[in-house]
Amino acid sequence: MNGREALPNKGGGGRREGGGRHVPVMLQRCLDLLAPALERPGAVVVDCTLGLGGHSEALLSRFPEARLVALDRDKEALRLSGERLAPFGDRATLVHAVYDELPDVLGRLGIPRVQGILFDLGVSSMQLDEADRGFAYAQDAPLDMRMDQTAGVSAAEVLNTYPPGELVRILRAYGEEKQAKRIVAAVVREREKEPFTTSARLVELIRDALPQAAKRTGGNPAKRTFQALRIEVNGELSVLERAVPAAVKSLDVGGRIAVLSYHSLEDRLVKQVFAAGAATTAPPGLPVVPEQYQPRLKLLTRGAELPTEEEIAENRRAAPARLRGAERIREDVG
Repeated sequence: MNGREALPNKGGGGRREGGGRHVPVMLQRCLDLLAPALERPGAVVVDCTLGLGGHSEALLSRFPEARLVALDRDKEALRLSGERLAPFGDRATLVHAVYDELPDVLGRLGIPRVQGILFDLGVSSMQLDEADRGFAYAQDAPLDMRMDQTAGVSAAEVLNTYPPGELVRILRAYGEEKQAKRIVAAVVREREKEPFTTSARLVELIRDALPQAAKRTGGNPAKRTFQALRIEVNGELSVLERAVPAAVKSLDVGGRIAVLSYHSLEDRLVKQVFAAGAATTAPPGLPVVPEQYQPRLKLLTRGAELPTEEEIAENRRAAPARLRGAERIREDVG
């Protein structure tokens, strides 16, 4: 296994094409989902997970009348994508922010509602491919995993300081790791001898801790632990839990949202928010459903859409991707 297969991750880095540029996962489908909303005059689209700017560049190119607001917590990503998007001038506004800060960002920019929103979740290819970020278990690196390296605790701090019970909870909840107790027991023994600092030592510990049967299925045995640590370090699920409802509220009527997820925990959360918005909240038995109980969203995808076999063959990072879309069809009432 190489670094390009390292984690369930956002496809925003995708495969490379000429000049080192990347092609995002399910790009054409994302553009098509958002198109009816973004072909309106004066449309504003938000790329909540800018990364290296692949989706943003495509949005600005496909919809020449649209304005882009793009968010990322990674300052290096903002620098690199800023160079990429420079030809679009003031049509693109790049902001250093986490995506649950979207309402505040739009408020500061004086934008009451937007017509399109895109999320491409998880760790970007830039973060995955840079060994010193510590996201990839296939290469030795400092155990960092922070998407914003200027804030928060690192993965090493989590491993070295969290109580055993909390580590077990994290591995089970965020990595769906069945062998969490066994792995954590080994971590606690080893950290008492010497604190963890690098990914290779953790990978070796996990390999040694797991029974043979667990090592024979599901790819690299470290992947679930690394996913769990990354989600904990970056608060990914709690941020997403706030961000998706806030994004829906930021949509104009007729506006559309598309979300690419890369593991079941993310996808389940997005599914729940969209399903709740698309359901009536009226008490059963009413002959006519009043406006305040009518659905706010219309689902644009039947379940979660998957990448094509051709795309997966070109870019194995696309394999876990799940795409869901929805359209805002009513204002909130009351």
